[in-house]
Amino acid sequence: MPFELPITDFIKVFFAIFVAMDAIGILPIFSALTQKLSVKDRKKNVDRAILIATILLLIFLFFGTTLLGYFGISMESFKIAGGIILLIIGVKIVLGLRLREERAKKYEVAAVPLATPLITGPAVITVIILLTTEFGYLLTLVASLLNLLITWIVLRQTELLFKIFGRQGSDVVARIMGLILTALAVEFIKQGWISL
Repeated sequence: MPFELPITDFIKVFFAIFVAMDAIGILPIFSALTQKLSVKDRKKNVDRAILIATILLLIFLFFGTTLLGYFGISMESFKIAGGIILLIIGVKIVLGLRLREERAKKYEVAAVPLATPLITGPAVITVIILLTTEFGYLLTLVASLLNLLITWIVLRQTELLFKIFGRQGSDVVARIMGLILTALAVEFIKQGWISL
């Protein structure tokens, strides 16, 4: 039984990042952004985006708490502020608001908006910093890399998955993830408030 707790913790960490990253929810946006590209160019954009997203994620994973300390921000305050941000993002996803998608069309696909804010955005950055302080670097790192791998596979298979889910199906999945993200946000706010 000595491995029961780490496995339970890993599942919690993995799904928190999975919900925040929302690989299936990205599909309609990615499809709209890359519809004029060839399959080869689309996959090149995915590879580059995942590389950039990984670098950003690792920076915040290893140096996020240091940055907070540098600015004199306590973890309790960050939990509340981060929870509020996640709450806004979660509500936005649940209500199906597409402001992010409309802005996305003005930029290069791979770096902005695909790598950030779609893959490693405010929700993922917030969750990563909070999970690192609660569960440690190793669990968060492994769960993060696994989620990035899943996102890479999903985006590389966009055409197949979009045929299976369709716009409506991926929207439904995204809204369920948004609801879970909203509940997670409330939990972070509650934990931060109690700690204060």
